Formats: sequence, C-alpha cells, structure tokens
Amino acid sequence: MSEQNTLDLRATVLTAFQNQFGNNATFLARAPGRVNIIGEHTDYNDGFVLPAAIQQGIYIAGRARDDVQVNLHSLDFHDKASFSLDQLKDDSLPAWTRFLRGALWILTQECEDLRGLDLTIAGNVPGGGGFSSSAAVEVAMMEICSGLFGIKLTQREKALLGVQVEHKFIGVRTGVMDQMISALGEADHAVLLDCRSLETRSVPIPAGVSLLACDTMKRRELVTSEYGKRREQCEEASRILGVKALRDVTPEQLAANADKLPEIILKRATHVVNENARTLQVVDALGTGDLATVGKLINEGHTSLSKLYEVSIHELDVMADIAQHTEGVIGARMMGGGFGGAVIALVYDEAADSFAAAVKQKYDAATGLNSIIHRTKSGAGSSVEKL
Repeated sequence: MSEQNTLDLRATVLTAFQNQFGNNATFLARAPGRVNIIGEHTDYNDGFVLPAAIQQGIYIAGRARDDVQVNLHSLDFHDKASFSLDQLKDDSLPAWTRFLRGALWILTQECEDLRGLDLTIAGNVPGGGGFSSSAAVEVAMMEICSGLFGIKLTQREKALLGVQVEHKFIGVRTGVMDQMISALGEADHAVLLDCRSLETRSVPIPAGVSLLACDTMKRRELVTSEYGKRREQCEEASRILGVKALRDVTPEQLAANADKLPEIILKRATHVVNENARTLQVVDALGTGDLATVGKLINEGHTSLSKLYEVSIHELDVMADIAQHTEGVIGARMMGGGFGGAVIALVYDEAADSFAAAVKQKYDAATGLNSIIHRTKSGAGSSVEKL
C-alpha cells in the first residue's frame, strides 16, 4: 500500500464523518494490522514471537458527545448503529459492532468520565486472512477514546486493554501479540516480543525485503475450537514436564523427557519448543543479514505447523510450497491460527511483482480459488491526533 493510499483513506474517513454527523471530527486514530514473521502458537505458551505491523490500518474519526449515546458509522460495512453506553452487551446489535462495543465496555471500567461519542470507522486491513483486523479495531478504539476523553494510557496499556476485550467481552483466550504489535510497531522493523515479560526489542528488517501476505481465500474454519484444544494440549505438556509453560523447556530437555508425553502431546510440545528456538535464531540471523538462514527457519516453521501442530490445511500447504519454490523468495509459511487464512512470504523487492504474479497463477490453477497477494512493508504502530 502506498503513502497516497493512506492519505486517501484518512481523508475519506474525515469527510465521511463530516457528512454523517454534520460537523468535524476532533480526533483521528489509526491502528495497523500485522503479519507474524515467525513464532506461531508460542504466545500463549509464554514464548517469543516476531511480528511486524503493516502499513494497512484501521482509521477511526471521532467526536465526544455530552450524553451517553454512541453512534457508529462503518464505511466498510455500509452500515450505522446507535445505542447507549448501558447497551454495550446487547447482542442484538450488528455483529460488526462487537469489538467496538467491547472496547467501550472495557473502558467504562477504566474511566468514570466516559461519555457518548460519534465515530466513523474504515480500514484497509484485509479481513479474514489472519492480519488481525479485530486487534487493530480494539487498539484504534483505545487510541480514539484516550484522545476524546483525556485518558492517560501508555502504548502497552492500550494493547493490554485490547487483550481484555478479547478475554472478557468476546470470550476468547487469545495471546497478547496482535494488540502489542498494533500499538508498538515500528516502521522498517519487526518486534521481538517476550510474551511472558512483555519486553519488546526492535529488530531491523534488512533493506530490500518486502512482506507479501498470500491470502489463500480459504476462510478459517474450526479455529476457535481447535485453538482451545491446542492450548489445553500445551498446558498438559507443561504439567507433565513440571514447568509453568513450554517456554521453560529447551529442545534438549524435551528430547530427554519425550517418553513421558503421550504421542499427540509430544508433537504439540515439539512444535512450540522448537518454534521458540527458531524465533530467536531468526532474530540473530536478521541482525547479521543472513537471509538464507532466515528463510530456512521460516520454511521449517511451516512444516512444523503442518505436521506437528496440525493447524494447516491443504490450501495453506499448497500456497506455502508454491511460495517456497518461486524465484525471489527468502522464506514462506502459514501465519495465524491456521485452518485457513494466509501465507507470509519474505521476498526480495526486485522480485516482488513477478513473485506475486507467479504464486497467484500457480495457486489458483492448483486449487480453483481466486487468491489475493498483498504486498506491504512494516509500518508504524498506533497513534491518535487532535484535529
């Protein structure tokens, strides 16, 4: 996505707000989606992840009201919704308002001065492909409300409040990665996140590397039930091994205790333990510019997710295999919860266009689906501006 696209979306949201509500917005918030370079299903095991914020984001223009009425206007859904702050848990309201309402519900417990507001929201984060558009919505809501109501929040606090939306309002026990990278992303960098301590470290992405998200157009199925099952299996492995989380187990320790674990539990633990090690190895390799090692480790990550963690599907395997064998690629793997969604590929800039065309042609021919290849660079984290 180009800078002009960003400026167009920004202007579109502001103009739409004025047309909808008859006056100008006073604040504009933005929060990006994300890709995850490596470190999949490690976050809820207290492990390490290496995501990057992307240039595509969610924009919210807003103005505070003097009552408790909330008026939402979505350009993406071509819809409007109105309700009061005491109706935030009303499930009869449109489904697209859930994450917006969840953010407001969490904030009512943090801020006594929260009032009604008028909001226009739009974004260009691809939906349904594992780019964490919902986390971007949550963080953007924390940003717009912090501006409108003078709520003093650090970027980390905005992210963690977004996680609370998932846990307490949506009812999904997610990790912290998606909201943390949306709030704390940095242009031209990935972020190494320690999901236990929440410490972060900026990791430069070498110049000349593009991030291509290859959307299989196979929408995720079973992800909620299977996600919970994988989490339970990891917790069982930790219990048997006598550790707080699989983060505390080295590959050598797991090998020495493999006979203690049932076969399926051993497979899940092997993925998580080795994926943590791979993530740290990728950080080291990026630091020295060793892109061959980066690619090798990313490719190994896909095999592990497919064969050991068993969260891939046929279409993801086909997309990853095609991407891994297309000229200009550094490495490619499925990203996100699995069971559909997208493959993330690191590709040399000069080959990005030909790579995208070749991958789409081969994948579509193999599956009969109409894939979309999104090219992006790592972008800045969330922000709010007074207008």
